[in-house]
Amino acid sequence: MAAQQGWSIVDLFSGAGGMSYGFHAHPSFVIAGAADAQIAKPSMGRGSLGCNATYEANIGVRPVKTDLATTEPVDVCRSMGVEQGSVTVLAACPPCTGFSRTTPSNHLRDDSRNSLVGRIPAYVEALRPEILLVENARELVMGRFRGHLHDLLADLSELGYEAQAATHFLHEFGLPQRRERAVVIAVRKPLKLRGLHDMWAGYRVSAKATHVRRAIWDLPPVCAGQPSLDDPMHVAPSVASEVNRARLAATPHDGGGWADLVGRPDADWLLAPSMRRRAEARDFGSHPDVYGRLWWDRPAVTIKRECGHIGNGRYAHPEQDRLCTVREMSILQGFPRDYRFEGTLTNMYRHIGDAVPPLISYQLAWLCSWILTGQRPEPSQVLLPGCQLDPEDIEPA
Repeated sequence: MAAQQGWSIVDLFSGAGGMSYGFHAHPSFVIAGAADAQIAKPSMGRGSLGCNATYEANIGVRPVKTDLATTEPVDVCRSMGVEQGSVTVLAACPPCTGFSRTTPSNHLRDDSRNSLVGRIPAYVEALRPEILLVENARELVMGRFRGHLHDLLADLSELGYEAQAATHFLHEFGLPQRRERAVVIAVRKPLKLRGLHDMWAGYRVSAKATHVRRAIWDLPPVCAGQPSLDDPMHVAPSVASEVNRARLAATPHDGGGWADLVGRPDADWLLAPSMRRRAEARDFGSHPDVYGRLWWDRPAVTIKRECGHIGNGRYAHPEQDRLCTVREMSILQGFPRDYRFEGTLTNMYRHIGDAVPPLISYQLAWLCSWILTGQRPEPSQVLLPGCQLDPEDIEPA
């Protein structure tokens, strides 16, 4: 199937443009429309996230601001100006917060946001795309409430689509971050279904190319709260708390964490009560990651939506006494180095943590091209310009 003036893609739950950007950067795709309600937290309401401004600044398309949980698909499509049969690829990546294991209650109750997965078939029926892409937390495939996925696959089958759902560690495809995600790919028959592992068969990315050192080592040092003169995105929030400043200064470089502070003469002041309780019980679990530093020679830990505070995970710089900057965090999330983020500093970090890594969505764009044309791309073609990967990083498997 040849692209005429560009295959079109519609992006639902478009966020800051992580999924769209990979297709925007591909020579054969055009963005036909996008939609997002811009909800920062359930308690904050529509528009609070402000991600549509970031999307427009980088993609050049203004997303429709609408609640995809309640608005009729025909109305959303009309607002975007797209019609049935005019869309080649539909991307629908609803919020993963309700599935993610990082929220303990998700093991006990089915979050209402999970029902958004069930809205996807209505958009597939309305638009009849050739390909559907869904990206979400791994629990969509293997979690307690994976029934949402089973229902989605059944509905897609009834609509004439063949689908596969798989989980992937994205550092295997070059992301400088250990991020495990679920990816659903569906094709309208008789297209041949393919996945990311098919595209990478026979090849692999050098492990060193996915390390934090490779991704951000060359960025100039900055102090917390002071942006770089050359790049306003190279900025981290101030560390207002005296104890947090002291805790960071005392944390060993290159992967240190609060557990390394146990036994220091000033440990009673540096350690929060919850840290002291865990230290006394010798029950650290995953808790050492909070207030921790990244390692230089490993991929970053999973970047979550609330990555804008050192107390929310291992998000401190390997050496400098601050949180990783917006630019550093975005690079680790697979954004190109010239990507612009709009809004408050807190929301910029949320835009990053919520996003599909563009480094991966660019590969998905090439995968869709392969599905549509039957021509497998060369490995060097699938490397997003502006990211840390070079053709020399690809090795025989």
